[in-house]
Amino acid sequence: MATMEQALTLVGLLENELIRRRPDISLHSQYYRGDQRLAFASEQFRKFHGDRYRNFADNWVQVVSDSPVERLTVNGIQPAGETEADTESWRVWQMNGLDADSQLGFQGAVNSARSFVLVWGNPDDDETPEVTFEDASQCIVAYEPGSRRKRRAALKRWEDGADDYATLYLADQVWKFKRSRLGAADKSPQMQSVDDELKSWELREIPTEPNPQPNPMGVVPMVELPNRPMLAGDPISDIAGVIAMQDAVNLVWAQLFTAMDYAAFPQRIVTGAEVPEIPILDGNGQIVGSKPVDLEKFAVDRVMFFTGDNVKTDEWTAANLEAYTKVIEVAVGHIAAQTRTPQHYLIGKMANLSGDALIAAETGLVKRVQEKQLWFGQALREVFRLIALAQGNEAKARDIAGGRLLWADAESRSQAQLADALQKLKDIGFPFEWIALRYGLTPTEVADLLLMREKEMQADPMGAFTSLVARDPAQGAMNDGDQPVGPETPGE
Repeated sequence: MATMEQALTLVGLLENELIRRRPDISLHSQYYRGDQRLAFASEQFRKFHGDRYRNFADNWVQVVSDSPVERLTVNGIQPAGETEADTESWRVWQMNGLDADSQLGFQGAVNSARSFVLVWGNPDDDETPEVTFEDASQCIVAYEPGSRRKRRAALKRWEDGADDYATLYLADQVWKFKRSRLGAADKSPQMQSVDDELKSWELREIPTEPNPQPNPMGVVPMVELPNRPMLAGDPISDIAGVIAMQDAVNLVWAQLFTAMDYAAFPQRIVTGAEVPEIPILDGNGQIVGSKPVDLEKFAVDRVMFFTGDNVKTDEWTAANLEAYTKVIEVAVGHIAAQTRTPQHYLIGKMANLSGDALIAAETGLVKRVQEKQLWFGQALREVFRLIALAQGNEAKARDIAGGRLLWADAESRSQAQLADALQKLKDIGFPFEWIALRYGLTPTEVADLLLMREKEMQADPMGAFTSLVARDPAQGAMNDGDQPVGPETPGE
């Protein structure tokens, strides 16, 4: 049992680490949304054109981030020793709307290097725990020394109105704190620093529950979903490696647009002539001076007259803008190679690719998705274990800990290819239920399909018998009259 002083110390340490992570999380979020800086530009270019391209971005980051997430779909959890997915765990998953929210969680992990899942009891429904995906900017998990799985504590910290809130999760306790945000936007940095020093966490008063309250689950109820974890150091965001090349692409586009303004068309020049001038007249019509003509007017009218003995016209050829687009294509190709994103996702061009060629082109992406299924699946298996613990079912929690998370197929194939492959598997003896799962149906849909299939067989006994004979010819034979003859019954 932690004391108040120990709980506050933990909150302070975890909050400091969370604050350290936030700049990268914020930067990756901005790049995903297309809010990207103009980098690598020279001082002169930035001086004259920086503001012009401030809000422009050719956003490849979003494509790289979305491509694996769209293939990450959870179909259920199969406990150890069971042949079917657990229906109760799936009910809780569906009741919490996690079909949709899990996509937000996977997207957050891909962008921010990690996301989190919190499992806790539901005061309105004892049988259905609350399960929520949490953002990396608000949550952090501390592990036991030397372990990447045994959780020691977790913190969720967020802001609401003029207050900060924090909830500290321990294996045996849950502490809830609150503090006022004293700093104001119109205060100097020095005075805001003074306010920060004066801020302190206080226990949050909740009339309906004690604080701290006991944790009946016996484990820290928050799980981390790491993206590309390392043996040492933080996990890696998929966006982190794309930012530099994304900045380069944006700069080349800015230079291309500038070249289009100044040198996209042939430029005609006049040599050997002074700039034409217009006489200035006084009130009596007398010439009292002269002024240069308005060249912009002649540029619009496309007509200008020059006089003189040695006046000549010449032409500068237009700039080769293709050089810029080739650089962009190379940069996009590098992004595709470095992130294992198929080039047809980025370039948007396909030229009569066969099914096998398309599968080969997406091999890197499929392997990338399968890696995420491995790490996310390990974390989500722990989430389903926490759900069982929150329901008070420790035996089921142990089975789930050794179970298997069920994912939809990461590979994208045409319906014809998939049907052909599944038919061949059926011919060599794979059971119908396994084939239905492989087709992409969820365990719940498969159970419904089996019931429908059984009803069809009951409504059409002859069809059922034909299906039986097709599976096992020894179960029936045909007589001379082509009438089905079943197995002999007692008394015949």
